[in-house]
Amino acid sequence: GTAVLFPLARALADAGNDLTAIIGGRGRPQVILRDELAAFCKEVLVTTEDGSLGMKGFVTAALGELLADDARRPDAVFAVGPVPMMAAVAEQTRPLGIKTIVSLNPIMVDGTGMCGGCRVSIAGETKFACVDGPEFDGHDVDFKELMTRQSTYDDHECRLNPPAAEGSKGNE
Repeated sequence: GTAVLFPLARALADAGNDLTAIIGGRGRPQVILRDELAAFCKEVLVTTEDGSLGMKGFVTAALGELLADDARRPDAVFAVGPVPMMAAVAEQTRPLGIKTIVSLNPIMVDGTGMCGGCRVSIAGETKFACVDGPEFDGHDVDFKELMTRQSTYDDHECRLNPPAAEGSKGNE
């Protein structure tokens, strides 16, 4: 999500907003644009699942610390990344009434909404991420339905890209 949010963060900073960026990854190699964000963000918080860089854990832990601190609490949150993370972020900000925008990436085939592959439920209404989004109010997204729909092709994806045999170079 960091690469997707970078241009938005830069534009918000250029417009005079104070920004705190929270970025994360499985480990140090997956954390990108930290120095670039630090050039215009008031604060850059880093989390890694393995603890190799920054706080050990998920970005939601760092967000929890921000939300608990009145002086650092954000006016709005933008989240891009795995659906479970965006769902967790929306649940963290909901009780505080903090505007939370998420960028969804369901399967998109034709870019017109005709195929219905990117159908999502937003505030009880059917929307198509390819034409109505992909950004939506995170508090209005039916994340449970989205996660179910995104897992539709999991079995097929596994068969298309089987794990490499031990000792082989895989898909290299």
